[in-house]
Amino acid sequence: MHESSSKPSVLLISTYELGRQPFGLASPAAWLRDSGAQVLCLDLSRQPFDEAAARDASMVAFYLPMHTATRLAVPVIERVRKLNPKARLCAYGLYAPMNSDYLRKLGVHAVVGGEFEAQLVDEWRTARSLPPAATAPAISLDRLQFKTPDREDLPELERYAHLTLPDGTTRVVGYTEASRGCKHLCRHCPVVPVYGGVFRIVKPEIVLEDIGRQVAAGAQHITFGDPDFFNGPTHAMEIVRALYRKHPSLSYDVTIKVEHLLQHSTYLQELLDTGCAFVTTAVESLDDSVLARLEKGHTRADFLRLTDIMNSVGLFLVPTFIPFTPWTTFATYEDLLRTIAQLGIIEQVPPVQLTIRLLIPAGSRLLELEEVRRLVGDFDEQALSYPWSNPDSRIDRLQRELEALVYREAQKKSSRTATFALIWEAASKAMEGKIVRPLPVIPPGLSRATIPYLTEPWYC
Repeated sequence: MHESSSKPSVLLISTYELGRQPFGLASPAAWLRDSGAQVLCLDLSRQPFDEAAARDASMVAFYLPMHTATRLAVPVIERVRKLNPKARLCAYGLYAPMNSDYLRKLGVHAVVGGEFEAQLVDEWRTARSLPPAATAPAISLDRLQFKTPDREDLPELERYAHLTLPDGTTRVVGYTEASRGCKHLCRHCPVVPVYGGVFRIVKPEIVLEDIGRQVAAGAQHITFGDPDFFNGPTHAMEIVRALYRKHPSLSYDVTIKVEHLLQHSTYLQELLDTGCAFVTTAVESLDDSVLARLEKGHTRADFLRLTDIMNSVGLFLVPTFIPFTPWTTFATYEDLLRTIAQLGIIEQVPPVQLTIRLLIPAGSRLLELEEVRRLVGDFDEQALSYPWSNPDSRIDRLQRELEALVYREAQKKSSRTATFALIWEAASKAMEGKIVRPLPVIPPGLSRATIPYLTEPWYC
């Protein structure tokens, strides 16, 4: 293990990455160490802030892969700047370029995005020879020769999210990426402003070596964090086949678009046979008019057809949603809940997914729509998004109520079915005063006890 007690020349900081051991620290750490840097990785979701390391480093780089991580990083950036005003401060990851102006105001000198590893090496070399100075935001889509991530000084995998199996046992979860970026241009997606329809694959031998090292460190399940595992289906299947040959007892999960699951449905049985425990897919809405605005590439009917196909294969589908948008009505929200119940997939949907509100970050393609430009307010730097309100204020109140409800039930460790019933009741009351509509008839289906799930559900 790398000695954390020695003074680092580079401090890499992650604030939050969905309960995963941060790939976004391990990958640049390998590049920087190969270039001669003394690197310390710090995952603040699992470790305390290291004041001494922040004070000693010549460069401190903050990994900002998502909205929550970026907001959590703001006070840490301010703290580091006060502790070490001579350090070169960098921000990298999807949310760095789109929030570059705000990050500059916080004192960040360099903002890098896209394929960031080589750029961070360049920034470190700058930090060694020149005093901190602001540079223009840089997004690189270069085809890098990726290195095997260096995870040696990250917290052990046991401290991160686990996979719970139908028999009640749990598995230690590792995390890797077989590709980055995405060839699609969904209007709401934060990948699009950075990658613009480009995706980059990681060589299979690098992916497999990374997984092998995590297995040696105790991983029993792997989450592939690719925005869409089937952007390159041939590449993806080559990896899972080799993974199964090398580690036949290892399970894994992937994220794949609805349209790709339908287009490549012949691969679904092989995914199951090679150890895929479940597939996450961003459904977002069951309202075709909203799906068209988001340019998701699928329809309500496509999703319903997909659930039939996945059920026939026996591969669990975990849909994610953005149920609260400017176009949400009580009727469309009720339809979402009713459809989930009638499909028998209540236990496959983390309750937080029934509370998500549309985020419109800087650079979002949603701003191409005139109706969106009319409804949003001025960009809120602290919220890192454009504010909007639903035309029916009761919808916004319901979203806030459900968000608090789901948090309370999570603290109580309530089942998904029990939480869903409370969500249904709250929505019914909001719709019709005190009249509570009965839950739709739920067909005999899968209980939570038969569905594998991660102990920290997907969020943003």
